[in-house]
Amino acid sequence: MPLASSELNTVPARVLATDTALELIAQLQAKYGAVLFHQSGGCCDGSAPMCYPVGDYLLSPDDVKLGEIGGAGFYMSPSQFEYWKHTQLIIDVVEGIGGMFSLENGTGKRFLTRSRLFTEAELAALSL
Repeated sequence: MPLASSELNTVPARVLATDTALELIAQLQAKYGAVLFHQSGGCCDGSAPMCYPVGDYLLSPDDVKLGEIGGAGFYMSPSQFEYWKHTQLIIDVVEGIGGMFSLENGTGKRFLTRSRLFTEAELAALSL
């Protein structure tokens, strides 16, 4: 089935946030100021979106910025991006203990990455 030109021209967001995540981001910004996210690739905190005050986490010049959620930049390493480039990330919040270095730790909530594969039209719009 041919794609409509409007479908080809609409570039989808690579990262989105639920209303619950946006509320927690706003709370953290009110307490800590500007924040950013980096998608953890494993190690201590598994594969979780980690939230840090801007300036406390040093981004690599090679880190890929997927977009912004709640005014906070969202980044991941190039190797992770290569793996996730066909996927839209949806940042959500669930009950639990946040990553040990992530700002939501101690709130009784934690950020969680959900995902979905881009459609064929979205992949075309992303030139993938």
